[in-house]
Amino acid sequence: MSLANDLVAAGRGNVEMIVECAATLSESDRPDGPRLIDVVLVGHHPHRRQLSVQLVELKRWSMVTRVEQATADLVHVPGMGRKKHPALQLREYYEAFTGTGGPLSGLDFECGGFAYLHNATDESVRPLIDIDMPTGSYARVYTNDGRGKLLTDLRENFAEEGGASAAEVLMRSMGLRNTPLLDAMIWSRGEDTVFTLRGRQKEVADQILDTASKVLPDPLNPALVPDERRVVFLVTGGAGTGKSAIGLQIKAELEARGQTVKYASGSRAFNGALQEHVGYGDREFRETFTYFSSFVTPPDPPLDVLICDEAHRIRDRSTNRFWKPEQQGTQPQVDELLDASRLTVFFLDEGQSVRPNEVGTVGLIEDAARRRNAQLVCYGLREQFRCGGSDAYIRWVRAVLGVTDDAPGRWTPDGLMHVEVADTPDELERIIRSEALAGASARMVGGYCWPWTKPLGEEKRLEADVRIGDWHRPWNADSDSFCENDAPPSKIWSVHKNGLDQIGCVYTAQGLEWDWCGVIMGEDMMRRDGQWVFRRGKEHEEPETGIKRVATPGSFDPKVKAGSVDDGEFARLVRHAYHVLMTRASRATVLYSTDEETRTYLKELVGEVQIHGLRPTWENLPREARVPHLPRPRRGKSRRRNRNTPGSEGSDLRLF
Repeated sequence: MSLANDLVAAGRGNVEMIVECAATLSESDRPDGPRLIDVVLVGHHPHRRQLSVQLVELKRWSMVTRVEQATADLVHVPGMGRKKHPALQLREYYEAFTGTGGPLSGLDFECGGFAYLHNATDESVRPLIDIDMPTGSYARVYTNDGRGKLLTDLRENFAEEGGASAAEVLMRSMGLRNTPLLDAMIWSRGEDTVFTLRGRQKEVADQILDTASKVLPDPLNPALVPDERRVVFLVTGGAGTGKSAIGLQIKAELEARGQTVKYASGSRAFNGALQEHVGYGDREFRETFTYFSSFVTPPDPPLDVLICDEAHRIRDRSTNRFWKPEQQGTQPQVDELLDASRLTVFFLDEGQSVRPNEVGTVGLIEDAARRRNAQLVCYGLREQFRCGGSDAYIRWVRAVLGVTDDAPGRWTPDGLMHVEVADTPDELERIIRSEALAGASARMVGGYCWPWTKPLGEEKRLEADVRIGDWHRPWNADSDSFCENDAPPSKIWSVHKNGLDQIGCVYTAQGLEWDWCGVIMGEDMMRRDGQWVFRRGKEHEEPETGIKRVATPGSFDPKVKAGSVDDGEFARLVRHAYHVLMTRASRATVLYSTDEETRTYLKELVGEVQIHGLRPTWENLPREARVPHLPRPRRGKSRRRNRNTPGSEGSDLRLF
């Protein structure tokens, strides 16, 4: 807050602040964790007009007694012991930002850094600023005594006009602003012209591709003695760590090699969006996407590679009430998936299982691979790409919902994600709708806290099931075809322009993202006496219409609220569902709870929202950030090619 006030006092209140970030994605793989710099100030240089960056270490120290001359890297702080010299910390950050592979590499920039000890005086930290202190553009130290000099230097380093466009350039270079998954797929239509994998992602993809080249037959030069080895890759990672980006990348590359590949998922919405929106008119492309339940009868011959995304949604058995008895699965679904191919890749996040019949876990896949005598290779992804790349936001959501044991603290805006709490559903809808109409992607989603009516009559009218006072809206259509008023079927609700008029749920939102997401929390999860309380709902049927309404508020998810689900599991599934819903936005989440006490609690955590100029509305975004979302492509087959073939590097648009 002191630094922000000083920026305003210097007349540089429009300089952007990125809080607690690492310079590169490879930082996540450091044995002792990533080095997070306190603040990165970003704007334009007042004279040379290029990107201007200042790296800032904020210290609350009020006194430093000495610097150890033998090493010159430790300082003594009363009550805290020995600490690393801030100038040497800044040198590491400076080298990480400006060196080869750093986010400033290749850009036209000015970069420096300073430590700010706003609680100290020059005399109380004399060892830090004495004549033998480190020197360099990154080694300045300011105390409260030097505030005037700090204000002058801020004016010297930053132009008065806003730095939003400069910050957008830097965040894209840092991998914190990414092309939405479906836009990237439309752009490439399956070609390798979009997916630039980074850090651990690239390592995982390269290992899978290298293994495939060793154990799978070459379609052009089949071996005299076929290699019978089977390999299973298990890649774990939280929401937004790029699992789908890896899967889609290796799919494109393996297909370019001539391998037979299918991409399976347990999410109807995710597959539907890829098939119907990205692959519109391209039957060959659409047919490469399928479901976990599609392999009751194994393909003959087996596929070379089966990629299983969202493997946490694997079911115990492949069953369907519309199938004949002989069509039902008779063995574990995970075994069917392993029988379908020579090389199987599972992408899994145990924190996103949202139904009791979803059994996909690390242990399940390990046991299945062992039964098949398959070699198992495990990887973990840690880098965060969804939610604007904000690790702080992901941690905050998990703490607030009780997914982790961390105590929920007040949300601190970090320049990557924006959070606010609406007072009414009308206010939430107004925000989301205005952003969508301005050009952003935006959707409203809600907890499964109202009955869900199938489309009514021949006209397929959608009943307004989601009812909060006088505010009534329908769920997304429980239909495979368009309904009245051109309401889209559920599988493309997330990407069709008319999806803005309906409320989505966890099953139609999982795996997808939008710039803005409005999340309605119902009374299946409420705050009472300092803890979360979970409730199962009850319904009643209106005698005149036969339509079901809420009798007792709570969860109406038929699988989750079932009596066979114990209270602990019920609470876990509800938490997970809201975790999914609250991590669908890439720029801003708007929360609303139908329960007043819960709404008050959320407001206390989020705090007062500074509306003016700080919300990432389409109007406030710099031109560089206003990337319109792509329409469904026209009919016609896509042309796919290997990234190693000439002309395959024609686009620098990046995903993850």
